[in-house]
Amino acid sequence: MTQTLLVELLTEELPPKALAKLGDAFANGILNGLKSRDFVEADAVATAYATPRRLAVTVTKVRATSPDKSIREKVLPVAVALDKEGNPAAPLAKKLAALGFPDLKISDLERASDGKAESFFYTYTAPGSTLQNGLQTALEETLGKLPIPKLMSYQRPDGSTVQFVRPAHKLIALHGTDIVPVTALGLSAGRTTLGHRFLSQGELSITNAESYATTLQEKGKTIPSVGARKERIRNELLAKAGGDKVLMPESLVDEVTALVEWPVVYECRFEDTFLSVPQECLILTMQTNQKYFALTDAAGKLRSRFLIVSNLETSDPQHIIGGNERVVRPRLSDAKFFFEQDKKKKLVDRLPGLANVVYHNKLGTQGQRTERVKTLAGRIAAMLQADVALAERGALLAKADLLTDMVGEFPELQGIMGTYYARHDGEPDEVALAASEHYQPRFAGDALPSTTTGTVVALADKLETLVGIWGIGLQPTGDKDPFALRRHALGVLRMLVEKRLPLSLSTLLQDAAQLFAGNANFKDPTAEVAAFMLDRLRGLLRERGYAQNEIEAVVAQNPDRLDNIVERLDAVKAFAALPEAESLAAANKRITNILKKTDGANKGVQQGLLKEVAEEGLYSAMTQLKPQVDAAFAKGDFSGTLKSLAQLRNNVDAFFNDVMVMAEDEQLRNNRLALLSDLHGMMNQVADISKLAA
Repeated sequence: MTQTLLVELLTEELPPKALAKLGDAFANGILNGLKSRDFVEADAVATAYATPRRLAVTVTKVRATSPDKSIREKVLPVAVALDKEGNPAAPLAKKLAALGFPDLKISDLERASDGKAESFFYTYTAPGSTLQNGLQTALEETLGKLPIPKLMSYQRPDGSTVQFVRPAHKLIALHGTDIVPVTALGLSAGRTTLGHRFLSQGELSITNAESYATTLQEKGKTIPSVGARKERIRNELLAKAGGDKVLMPESLVDEVTALVEWPVVYECRFEDTFLSVPQECLILTMQTNQKYFALTDAAGKLRSRFLIVSNLETSDPQHIIGGNERVVRPRLSDAKFFFEQDKKKKLVDRLPGLANVVYHNKLGTQGQRTERVKTLAGRIAAMLQADVALAERGALLAKADLLTDMVGEFPELQGIMGTYYARHDGEPDEVALAASEHYQPRFAGDALPSTTTGTVVALADKLETLVGIWGIGLQPTGDKDPFALRRHALGVLRMLVEKRLPLSLSTLLQDAAQLFAGNANFKDPTAEVAAFMLDRLRGLLRERGYAQNEIEAVVAQNPDRLDNIVERLDAVKAFAALPEAESLAAANKRITNILKKTDGANKGVQQGLLKEVAEEGLYSAMTQLKPQVDAAFAKGDFSGTLKSLAQLRNNVDAFFNDVMVMAEDEQLRNNRLALLSDLHGMMNQVADISKLAA
């Protein structure tokens, strides 16, 4: 018969940022430990619980005793177990005694091969173990493997020293209604625990394992499930927000969930005068320092009321509300002070200070980096026929807010504050927006810059970082990428692809490398970076649903411009669906392999040397089709270009069936190779369709 098992460890307040991981690791460790010892049914379910003061788990269908097991034990090789006369040797008696079977006879043993030599085996039934033994081992293993951020040492009342994440006070181990007498961290298992530190009264007795969560919630004012607490917090925040929008980033919800056992949401307010400060500053202050939830109206404008999640439920919450309002006021005052002070000095006047900020000891200061980004931004703007002056001004001011008090206090606001300060200084709006937009995209799925100037400065900033850091030998290795070069590369690729920018990737990288001319620490990495970016491009396109062979057909040609790569991929996808595609792709692959073995020289097809009907037919079909293919390609109709090639299928098949390409006659051979070279060029204008061949 099986029953539900409960294990709970009651502690002092656990680190909130580690709570969820600790809870899951505790539950999984107990479950896996019992599974490996055959104490649970195959469909047993473990439920993890974690609050600021406890880690717990319930496991259904747990056996009181593990089943008996049939064990086949290898004793010794026959050559060792028997002497020359075939009688039991001393090593056999010694081995049997060590196994606990000193009275066994040779006739009791099985004689069989172990895969290498003939050996003796003994099969016996090992009795099952008690749950106490199995749980004790599983508990010790689990506690030893918990992802504890930092161990602390503390003394038990008996004077013994224990190490754990926080001091532990009680241990529960119940199998159904019965206590399982295990020990851990100097504690002996019982059935009592404590509920909420203030809302619950005295010890709570858990009568059976299945009533654990209900007892804690109803009598202990504690919601033990992390998921249930989080859901309650979300629902209460939304209810209190009313018609406003509540800003609840997942990381903040997780942290607050780990800080409370009985969450209650209250509404607080601050003075409207603080709304003159950029709302990003106020929101970040409330979220980061106080763990509060800001509210905005439907248009996204910050409200002067905010929500807090308390661990105390009371009919008169005014002292809680008033206390939190008093606490937040100095924080908001600081933000307002920083903002007002920063506005007294223009961004352009802060630029000399960047010369005192080290960017990298091998690449100079932020001031030097700013000049490099400015130069590159100007070149890119010229390529796009955009406003060079705006691009250079945007690049020049983009990092100036690093020297402001606000960004010094809240580094997360870099760029955002630059935009506010640039607007205050009267800079053109595109220049102001470039201060924040040049960081975009910051992460996968983030928005791209909305303005041309922002895009140009973002490209210049990311390319300077990518080429500069790589050029001093700090390229990504394995899973290590301390300078986020993968993210920078993906950002550049997304802008080139999604904004259809008619820019040469090789030119961009070469221009970026020229910025470091004269730097003895720098080695031009453009070829390596180009290959790295094309590899990132493959991943980016896979995420967008293209098949691997479709991607390879386009990327294998090392495209230098990416503004039309989506059209090329869509054309390849459409071509691959044609009935002629498989045959033409196989033929293209064959042509590629043939041409690899030649010197690559194409002296042109001489019509008079076409002797076979099949080669004449192919030449004629190609000649008629070429204007159509070239016209479609010239106007960017890549799908039309590839579909036109389908008309050549029968001629190509006939050529390879009837014509010996590598003829003994050198003139014939070279002429046929020239014909294949022309065909290869026609077929691969859009993509290398040989990559579609199986």
